[in-house]
Amino acid sequence: MKARDSALRLKRFDVAEKSRKLVDLERMVREFEGMVGDLERQITTEEERTGIRDAGHFAYSTFAKSVAVRRENLMTTIDGVKGQLEAARRAHDEAVDDLQRLETSETPGSSTIGRGKTKGLDQSGANGVDAPSSDTTSAPAAGPASVRVGDARR
Repeated sequence: MKARDSALRLKRFDVAEKSRKLVDLERMVREFEGMVGDLERQITTEEERTGIRDAGHFAYSTFAKSVAVRRENLMTTIDGVKGQLEAARRAHDEAVDDLQRLETSETPGSSTIGRGKTKGLDQSGANGVDAPSSDTTSAPAAGPASVRVGDARR
């Protein structure tokens, strides 16, 4: 039981760590998008101040050019962070699924007793009787209200 508790604790820590990473990446995207908006306002302000909006014009503001380059670099970074965010979401979802499987895999009444036998409902529906397991995946007609995937073997 201690090994199972350790595995559960480790998996919960893993899920919590992946959740923190998700929150951090989402915050980074929001901050970077805010920075892009600020840079766009700076470019607009500089173009209004100089009266030149064409970036190809020989007298276009070097400040506006440099801010535009920063904005483009930041937008590239945002795309990269969004890719990391999607990967982190998939990893988080997988970790949550693993945790749920681990939590439900050995709940009281469904633990494996020896090889080839499961404790739970026997073929007649009586509770607590060791019943030989078979390879059939059909559940008994008068079974419990919610049958987990692992409980289908009887």
